[in-house]
Amino acid sequence: MRVSVIQMSPGADKGANIAQARSLVEAALASERPDLIALPEMWTCLGGERAGKINAGEPLPNPGEAGGEAYEFLRGIAVAHGIHIHGGSIGERAGDKLFNTSLVFSPVGVELARYRKIHLFDITTPDGQGYRESALYGGGDEVVTCHIGGTHVGLAICYDLRFSELFLALQRRHVDLIILPAAFTLATGRDHWEVLLRARAIETQTWFAAPACCGTHLEGKGEPRQTYGHSMIIDPWGQVVACASDGPGWATARLDKALTARLRANMPVLEHRRLA
Repeated sequence: MRVSVIQMSPGADKGANIAQARSLVEAALASERPDLIALPEMWTCLGGERAGKINAGEPLPNPGEAGGEAYEFLRGIAVAHGIHIHGGSIGERAGDKLFNTSLVFSPVGVELARYRKIHLFDITTPDGQGYRESALYGGGDEVVTCHIGGTHVGLAICYDLRFSELFLALQRRHVDLIILPAAFTLATGRDHWEVLLRARAIETQTWFAAPACCGTHLEGKGEPRQTYGHSMIIDPWGQVVACASDGPGWATARLDKALTARLRANMPVLEHRRLA
């Protein structure tokens, strides 16, 4: 299976973000012919005022029903090109709450999975910038997997990367690939992004596809915030096999399930686990 991870530089304008996503997805499809495309975290609305983020969110429909603008864009891309698409994550409006939610669609437009980000980003980065995701978003509580063709896929989002118990749970479900869309900050990304991704791939013996946001967006009342980018695909041995450059674009790799099977047979770490 060929996988492309899309790297975007989104802002608070949902329409402009959808146009950017469409352009990048169509260019990646023409160039790489992937079977699966994955978008980054919160690509529909990154930054801006609280009210704008809420307005950009969408109530998610029951599977099979019509959804909002971003939902139908994702489903339409999957159907038009006959591919699987992982929609990164978008703002899901559920009553008076927002959730940071991933969606996966089949080539015929069937919703295959819906995952709400479990771990919320409430930290102060080394450069002194404060983030409080829980002030706007609710947290999920469910480990989610789905099948994309013959590939068993586990879902995670951004800050989830720091919590190994989630990836142990996915490993115990014998996933072949973990997709982790992100909007990692520049300050944390420079030191931790690749290190953590490679560590999770090594410990789970699983392929990782990590599409990310890049560039500068404006938060709240105009404060500039930078995201790290460096979208990448990593094999189960922890090697980076594809990585995007600094700006918007994509990275593509072919997943080799035979490599996964060989590594797990030669080093059966899941069988050797004694704690937890």
